[in-house]
Amino acid sequence: MNMRMHKAISVIQFKVEGQLIRRYPEFGLESRMLLHHIDFERGVLELEGKEYPMLDCNFPTVDPADPYRLSDQEQEIMDRLERAFCNCEKLQQHMRFLLAKGSLYKVYNGNLLYHGCIPLNEDGTFRNVKLWGRTYCGKELYEVLDSYVRKGFVAVDEAERERGRDTMWYIWLHENSPLFGKDKMATFERYFLSDQETHRERKNPYYRLLEDEQVADRILAEFGLPSQGSHIVNGHVPVRQGSGESPVKCGGKVLVIDGGFSKAYQGETGIAGYTLIYNSYGLILAAHEPFESTEAAIEKESDIHSDSIVVKRVAERKLVGDTDVGREIKEKIQDLEKLLGAYRSGAIVERFPIKGK
Repeated sequence: MNMRMHKAISVIQFKVEGQLIRRYPEFGLESRMLLHHIDFERGVLELEGKEYPMLDCNFPTVDPADPYRLSDQEQEIMDRLERAFCNCEKLQQHMRFLLAKGSLYKVYNGNLLYHGCIPLNEDGTFRNVKLWGRTYCGKELYEVLDSYVRKGFVAVDEAERERGRDTMWYIWLHENSPLFGKDKMATFERYFLSDQETHRERKNPYYRLLEDEQVADRILAEFGLPSQGSHIVNGHVPVRQGSGESPVKCGGKVLVIDGGFSKAYQGETGIAGYTLIYNSYGLILAAHEPFESTEAAIEKESDIHSDSIVVKRVAERKLVGDTDVGREIKEKIQDLEKLLGAYRSGAIVERFPIKGK
């Protein structure tokens, strides 16, 4: 039953995605529209000029004459899902929290934090990405995508709001999205084709260039950070520690902290993830062993075990005044001193309470 439900909702996904791709040809995602390439009589899929036998060709809700049209029942499911998501107060609270506190990247105390990758060309230069009639790259690409995510929730103009919502889908699966960074999302191929070559998702050159110091310095400079003493903290890149791969790249300049807390990745990574600890002494990376279960923890008196790696230890401890928060405090102190000086010089007249008023 679960497999049939999974298949049914997946077909709905492929149909709705096909409708979005037709609506926005500028996305260049026509290669992801695969339903109309199925030969239902022969049970094969035409993909990039080749034919592949399908593992399953039973699609009772797909009309070969109009494969991306939702059936009445499928449309009813989508309407119910939309109502459920829009009227879920807990989900709305979570989204408001993400919008208020989150961002696609963050610069903090000389560290550049981002999820996924910076889209690069083969030579390590920033890839130019065309979106909504304009071209962006590097930091500007992150900022415009961040802006459209927010527009999807708060824009007053309905057309702009819809564009923002559809940009969120673009961010999820487009090869030029910093949060995806692969040439395709091969969901359909993994479900319905046995040929492993069709499952392959080629990564952006960024992942191959993580050890290139010139590339790392170029990225840091793009976000206003010096090459000396700054770090790139990169999430969403599973590290195969079991195969000897290190999360510390480029001589300590790049740190990959997403080791795969998901159980699906633990067989591949050999660990349950990383935690980056940053304090006045420097940077420490902790690698965690998988947590079996609550029952096992009680019966075997086991816990999550972690191995720590000292990434950087400073000769002199960093003080509050050396941090971003410290610099903000210093600026506030300067403003208060200027205000005090203005009162003392008479430039601003102090107000005194008058009795009876």
